[in-house]
Amino acid sequence: MTGRSIRGAVAVALATVLSLTAAACSQPGGSGGDSGSGAGDSAVVGIAYEPDSLSPLLGYGKDGNSKIFDGLLALDAHMGLRPALATALPAVSADGLTYTYKLRRGVKFSDGKPFGAKDVVFTYRTILDEKTNNASRTELDAVRSVEASGDDTVVFTLKYPYAPFAQRTVLPIAPEHVAGRQDVNTGAFTTRPIGTGPYLLTKWSKGEKLSFRANPDYWGGAPKVKKFTMAIIKDDDVRATRLRSGELDGAILPPNLAKGFARGSGTRTYAATTYDYRTVTLPTHNKVAGDTAIRRALDVAVDREAMVASILNGEGRPAYGPVPTDSEWFAKGTERAHDLTAAQKILDDAGWKPGKDGIRSKDGVRAAFPLWYLTGDKLRQDHALAYASDAKKAGIDITTEAGTWEVIEPRMKQDAVLAGGGSPADPDFDQYTLLKSSLAGDGFNNMAWYDNKAVDQALEAGRRSGDKAARKAAYDTVQRELVKNPGYTFLTHIDHLYVVKDRFGALTTQVEPHDHGLASGPWWNVEDWTPKK
Repeated sequence: MTGRSIRGAVAVALATVLSLTAAACSQPGGSGGDSGSGAGDSAVVGIAYEPDSLSPLLGYGKDGNSKIFDGLLALDAHMGLRPALATALPAVSADGLTYTYKLRRGVKFSDGKPFGAKDVVFTYRTILDEKTNNASRTELDAVRSVEASGDDTVVFTLKYPYAPFAQRTVLPIAPEHVAGRQDVNTGAFTTRPIGTGPYLLTKWSKGEKLSFRANPDYWGGAPKVKKFTMAIIKDDDVRATRLRSGELDGAILPPNLAKGFARGSGTRTYAATTYDYRTVTLPTHNKVAGDTAIRRALDVAVDREAMVASILNGEGRPAYGPVPTDSEWFAKGTERAHDLTAAQKILDDAGWKPGKDGIRSKDGVRAAFPLWYLTGDKLRQDHALAYASDAKKAGIDITTEAGTWEVIEPRMKQDAVLAGGGSPADPDFDQYTLLKSSLAGDGFNNMAWYDNKAVDQALEAGRRSGDKAARKAAYDTVQRELVKNPGYTFLTHIDHLYVVKDRFGALTTQVEPHDHGLASGPWWNVEDWTPKK
């Protein structure tokens, strides 16, 4: 749930799937054989984050759209599952414990070697191996075994009827003949991947760009965009400037910068609905942030509606938990209104008394703690400043600090962080790594070290039940427990805004997770684009 996967925050989450890096310092199309912006069969887009690794065995592309790889299944424009390396959706046994996939024949990896069932078995078994540094391993906890039946059939046997299992099989398949012959955590495959996807990686300049060329032998047909470059530019303002100057064909931008690109400027703006939330972690090990009264007071002191209006320019919604209010999984009645008087009463009743400067204290402990946000991320900065301002009105002194993940990560156990997360696929995908007490301290999983036995039990019930009504009741319990003891202050669910040159025609977006820009955005299906000449 960080700028990377939330990795229990995001890896995302969330495995440490994405991490923020330095802004690009050179022309995104200026080296490595890439065409610059404006070439008829090329595209250069600006994104904010880059992956830690390009190996699906370590978490890359686990939610689909990896470009270099394919999964057994993929997500369409409406977030429905469709076949990819499998020929059809899986056949599921009556007890929900066996999933059988028939595989597409004639598919080859980019090195010309054939794809087959052994590669699927290798991929899943390797991810489940405790020696593999994949922080998202718990997402496959339901898998008891994965076996090949001939070259074109794979059978998964589950420990319990895990309802969203098919959605987990969008994760990319790695070639056994390459990745299986080297160290899974440090081998060359992590930076020089070979897959079955529509694009081949030609160069990865760390902190600057990822360069791809179309796979001419792609089983789904060779892409018409022959060269595709993702320029890694962490600073929002720099990304907007480079798009305006013509260096980029498209970019993800915060609302205040996206609105600067008016209609008729040769660009189109796309708004993608998301599950992407911004939240403040309230570490259990911090004497102030871990206090239940402080947590409850902050939960009602914060003015979420004002954040949506002033920070997001209306491009988003108030967030009361990881589940958006318009989701079928949202627990009605868990909305919290902005109420400063109620916040002050909570603190008064708990013995947090205001001092001469208005800041409260209890038993000699001052109601103060630091809040970190990522350098260059204007949305996080604005959320952090607004949160600190609201908190001070209740008598809580929050000092905002900017830093890179290298600076922030060692402090997460004690210091608050303006984090992000969210997954649209299933409530288990996001809530388990975010809240499960046993995952506290596991990379970016459960960044707040939240510990609530009722939540732990409900998360297990939601994960293990095959009955939707029972699962809804479990996740309702989770959301109601977060009202009683909010280990995080959820602020907003933000829409993602992208500005793209109109020479690519009318594009589409999906409902997006937190991890955006790299695999999401209007270029989620760049392999299907037809650029205007």
